[in-house]
Amino acid sequence: MKNYIKILFVFLMLPFLAIAQEETEKDEKVVEKLERSAFESATLIDNATNVLFSKNTLEVQMQHRFGLINNPNTLGGLYGDAANIRIALSYAIHERVTIGFGTTKNELLQDLNWKVSLLRQTRSNSMPISVSYYGNFTGDAREANILYNINNRYSKQDRYSYFNQLIIAKKFSPNLSLQIAPSVSHYNVVPTTMRNDMVALAFGGRYKISPQTAIIVDYTQPLTKFLGENPHPGISAGVEFSTSAHAFQLFVTNYNGLVAQKNIMFNTNDFFNGDFLIGFNITRNYNF
Repeated sequence: MKNYIKILFVFLMLPFLAIAQEETEKDEKVVEKLERSAFESATLIDNATNVLFSKNTLEVQMQHRFGLINNPNTLGGLYGDAANIRIALSYAIHERVTIGFGTTKNELLQDLNWKVSLLRQTRSNSMPISVSYYGNFTGDAREANILYNINNRYSKQDRYSYFNQLIIAKKFSPNLSLQIAPSVSHYNVVPTTMRNDMVALAFGGRYKISPQTAIIVDYTQPLTKFLGENPHPGISAGVEFSTSAHAFQLFVTNYNGLVAQKNIMFNTNDFFNGDFLIGFNITRNYNF
């Protein structure tokens, strides 16, 4: 009789054991889901964002800056000779690593750049932020006689500058995304009133007002003080129109350069004195 009771007890417990095992297996299969990208494009006006695309994605980018709006006889800068253009390509060799190359009209700057994802925000908020590292190595490709330094001597090293930036971003809601990005810029040769290195802090944000349209802002504050003629902060604001494969940004900014360290160290345009211009960025992604 006791044996029958034991057997009956085992059969009664089997369903509960099976349910417990199934729940354990489900828990083991749970994978932390990543939050959607905080931004649509790898660039937010004049600064990089934390965005990295899926492996084997090619991003084609064109950036254009017209002349200053307050320049006379230039139709608000549209006909000015100071317009600047950069054309660039970047390729995702891994979902966390992108490398790229860009060429800029003014000063014939050639930049090799890279971006690495260090941390990625999760939907459960177990990782509340995304952190990416962006850097570039830039060379001035103009003729040597233009590059003589203050001692009237020229070295190949005079052509080079470097940029390193840590991008900390968070998607607060489906509509609002913000980022903060400390950086260090370095030029091998600078005028005697400047320093070779500049520490700066950038702030950026994006707020969606429709599924394809967003308001975007970007601000960069130089922190290192020079002996004279300190650069003005970068101030930009505009709109972004985006789809799954491309983004178009239209804005006003007081940055004319298209390489980060050039803007941060040498910007002479005072936004509040009317020294701003119209610019746009166009990006298109191709998946292979």
